Amino acid sequence: MPVVIVNMLSGRDAATKKTLLKKMTAALTSTLAVAPESVRIIIQEMPSEHYGIAGLPVEEYRALKSGSAKKINKKHVGI
Repeated sequence: MPVVIVNMLSGRDAATKKTLLKKMTAALTSTLAVAPESVRIIIQEMPSEHYGIAGLPVEEYRALKSGSAKKINKKHVGI
């Protein structure tokens, strides 16, 4: 019985998560040759302030990468 845990940022709607569950189940059943009934998928959502990239909160990192952020101390975060 494969068990998959998906960690992702909050904000996706129920239809998107339903599609994710269907497509992941299809991929697992074909790859592992198991019945769909044996597949377990757990979606764990977290707020963006609980997720970081390169020493920054994810929203700040995204703003930096898009060029819309105000000056950030790049030396401090190692970018």
